[in-house]
Amino acid sequence: MKILHIISQSPDFTGSGKYIQEIILQSTKNGHDNFLLAGAQADFNISPSVIPRNRCLFVRFDGMDLDFSIPGMSDIMPYQSSLFSLLDEDTLSVYRRAFEKKITQALDRFKPDLIHTHHLWIVSAVARQMAKNIPMVTTCHGTCLRQHHTCPNISKEILPDLQRIDKVIALSCEQKQLIVSNLSIDPQKISIISGGYNKAHFYSEPKPFDGTVELLYAGKISAPKGVPWLLKSLYLIHELPFRLHLAGNANDEQKQLCLSLADRLGSKALYHGPLNHDKLSNLMRKAHIFILPSFFEGLPLVLMEALACGCRIITTALPGVHEIFKTDSPGMVRLIKLPQLETIDKPFKRDETSMEKRLSITIAELISQVETHPQPDMTYVRLNSSFFRWEKIFLKIAGVYGELLKKTMP
Repeated sequence: MKILHIISQSPDFTGSGKYIQEIILQSTKNGHDNFLLAGAQADFNISPSVIPRNRCLFVRFDGMDLDFSIPGMSDIMPYQSSLFSLLDEDTLSVYRRAFEKKITQALDRFKPDLIHTHHLWIVSAVARQMAKNIPMVTTCHGTCLRQHHTCPNISKEILPDLQRIDKVIALSCEQKQLIVSNLSIDPQKISIISGGYNKAHFYSEPKPFDGTVELLYAGKISAPKGVPWLLKSLYLIHELPFRLHLAGNANDEQKQLCLSLADRLGSKALYHGPLNHDKLSNLMRKAHIFILPSFFEGLPLVLMEALACGCRIITTALPGVHEIFKTDSPGMVRLIKLPQLETIDKPFKRDETSMEKRLSITIAELISQVETHPQPDMTYVRLNSSFFRWEKIFLKIAGVYGELLKKTMP
């Protein structure tokens, strides 16, 4: 089967970027022919180990095809980006035309049997307009639903085309409900398939322990991800034997806010910058506790990766998280209940002090457990991570492809 993969932002650095890479890798392993069309920075190149460069087309931003930065599906991206909500009509028209041109080139050059796009947003709608007779699947990563709220005029314009997509993949049950209620897409079109982790990179080894408990956060270094909350909670227990590792990136303003807070922890906080899979997995195998205090997530793939590396987990009890961890497991997983939020990814100021105290108590409890038993419960790790290997996830996605092709065959 010839599959055209389309994503409007960089096919790397974020959860959806890593997701599309894994889909392409697994698709190739299963004998399919793949082609990638993506938005990208002026100097971006994808690794040829993912897909050959003669099988890619990019809409280049930052002064090449377009003279502005990539509009991100999140308002804070791990690279220079712009906001859809701040783009005027002329800029949006130029944006659409750039993707229309490259989609036309991809269709003429590759002649796909099926199109798999990412995000229920502008470029997926454009692809549906331009390839009306080619079966099309779109994966929703959650962030696109937020764009429908922040950009209602764009949402109204593209909704009819999104509703004509043949199949939608939601990452969780809760996400499926949001797609139906917010976009009025036929629930019969929506399949629930989570993301996964690459077992070649993410696997466990015995945890080293020299008396210091290694804590790890990996993701965007930003307030919506809860990083300031995490850092402030650690001030409250700074006397305990821990070291926090921060891995990731964000725009300069958000990153500097977080790193200035991290400076108050001195040598107890280390910033690693953005890490590739090899470096991140190495760090995870050494870490005892992985912490994701995010206020908004679709399905956080990084939790699956951390668990596969044998990390104990502390994370906010968001709906997507419940798809991975149904309940607390006192020795391995702690779910932190959030208060009512002021916006989709921001708590009320009045709740911040109590949130910091609750998080610090949970971290302290798991630090104490690690001091007594540094090695994780490997039975729990194996049982709960095995379901999320990319090999198994892709077989489910391939099932959606097959179902769709059967329906569209004459």
